[in-house]
This record gives sequence, C-alpha cells and structure tokens, in this order.
Amino acid sequence: MLPQRDRDQGRDAAAFPRGRNKAMRTVPAPSRTIRQARNRSAMREIHVLHGPNLNLLGRREPAIYGAATLAEIEAELAAAGAARGIELTFRQTNSEGELVTFVQEAGLAGAGVILNAGAYTHTSIALHDAIRASGAKVVEVHLSNIYSRESFRSHSFISPVALGGIFGFGALGYRLALEALLSLAEQNRAAS
Repeated sequence: MLPQRDRDQGRDAAAFPRGRNKAMRTVPAPSRTIRQARNRSAMREIHVLHGPNLNLLGRREPAIYGAATLAEIEAELAAAGAARGIELTFRQTNSEGELVTFVQEAGLAGAGVILNAGAYTHTSIALHDAIRASGAKVVEVHLSNIYSRESFRSHSFISPVALGGIFGFGALGYRLALEALLSLAEQNRAAS
C-alpha cells in the first residue's frame, strides 16, 4: 500500500489548485506512470521537471527569467507535445529529494526528461547520481545563460550526465529541449 501522500498524487489535475508549490500536476500515481510508460514505445512520454523557485516565474526577476509564468510555459509545451502525440508530465518541487525521485521515476520508466533543476544544478550530486543510476535521458534547460552569470552558476552537476543542455533562450529553451528529445528518439529508431 502506498503512503497517503503518494495515493493523493494520483488524483486528477482538477484536485490541485493553481498557485503555490505543487509537486505534481496532471500526473498519475508514480507506480502507474512507470507501468504505463513500459507499455509504450520509447520517448512517447516526456517528463518536464522543474526545481526550486521555478514556481515563482513571472514575478521572480523577470529581467533574468522572463515574464512567462510556469503555467504559461507548461501550457505552450503541452500543446506542442499534443500536436506531436507526446504525453507530457509536469512536476515542480522546491525539495531536492523529491526532484531526485522524479528523475528516478522518469528514467526507470524510459521517459525522456526535460530538467530545469534550478539551483540544484550547481549543488546536487544526488541529482547527478539519479540520472546515471536510472538511465534517464535528460536535456538540461536553464532560462538564463548560467555561464554568463555569477561564477558559482558556471558549474553544473547535471551537464556531465545529460544528453545536452539549452541555456539562455528563456521559455523557448523548453520547446527546443522537446524538439531535441524527439529528434534523438527518431534517430535511435532509424538506427535500430
């Protein structure tokens, strides 16, 4: 039996009010997500995972991160995914451990991952290890160019285990990451 918290996460998106930090949006319970993904062909499901403070987009330093809210970015990406027949799962958390769990679930399910780990990019060996251990196919995304900002932002624990990274293109970076994952999946299918 799953703990109450995990059972509650299986509720539909209407049960979650918009706004403050919510770890899960339109996502089935984790065990169901993994089971369903194993029954689909590779890369037909993509998890879009957001780390700390990304729930504040639109009001958090818009000169750096842009004026788009997280909900607006997700809606645009969901429409792009739907047009391509791709199921997108969106999750945001301010908790490192929860983000590690999200990466593990996506990787073990064989889903592609668009990951904006926020500040955990620069500090989390646990995220690095989760990507490696689960075999997650990750494209790292940052709204700002982390290499043109403070020196502490220039180191990424994610980049060495990611397929690639997209930095500095604002909300467009998520769409570019989606296209990259889909293109790589097509190349892999053609090679097999």
